[in-house]
Amino acid sequence: MPDDLAAAGWTVWTVDETGSTNADLVAAAAVGAPHRTVLRTDHQTAGRGRLDRRWDAPAGTNLLVSILHREVPEPPVRLTHRTGLALVRAIRRTTGADARLKWPNDVLLADDDGETRKAAGMLAQACPDGSVVVGCGINIGWAPEGAARIGDTITPAALLEAVLAEFDLLGDDDTAEAAYRDHLDTIGRAVRVETPGGTIEGRAVGVDDDGSLEVLDACAVTHRIGVGDVIHLRPT
Repeated sequence: MPDDLAAAGWTVWTVDETGSTNADLVAAAAVGAPHRTVLRTDHQTAGRGRLDRRWDAPAGTNLLVSILHREVPEPPVRLTHRTGLALVRAIRRTTGADARLKWPNDVLLADDDGETRKAAGMLAQACPDGSVVVGCGINIGWAPEGAARIGDTITPAALLEAVLAEFDLLGDDDTAEAAYRDHLDTIGRAVRVETPGGTIEGRAVGVDDDGSLEVLDACAVTHRIGVGDVIHLRPT
């Protein structure tokens, strides 16, 4: 672990391969792993994304990491907001790529024409003792069909170091939450949201205190969406 990360209070563990870094840290929390423990692996055999989707990548190509938080803000979703914003800022600072944040915590990369594709996602899990583990998968050297990758200008270890530094630079929870809203590319866009209860179309106008996305539809009804897949629509 780099000395500056240790001095900043991060405990970083690295393993060659595991089933799931999230599952490993949930188990480690039960036996006393400290606050701000970070587990990175070169390969996951049972990684999952949001909505129970499989998240997989060839060994050594991408950043696969989970972070244990014993100090959990209210609401806990602020942890994922902060982590997503730290990812965007770290990618921009270290590579110059046009990284953008899509609700709730996906990281998109934009090409020269402004088209965006997903490059990173995350999954948070609550531990029985109230701690929270936030897992991230960031495409660096490889991406599945239809997704984006950051490219070979940075290694997974170097990007992790940048993300942890940016996480702390965001300041206190209220400051970080305000910055998350300011950087959320979804706000102001026409969107279609696929939810467990159906599809909602309208304009994304804000994010509630509990993290729900506010979407104003064509009938001037505001929908507050806690779980769903957002698609940014082209302007008409």
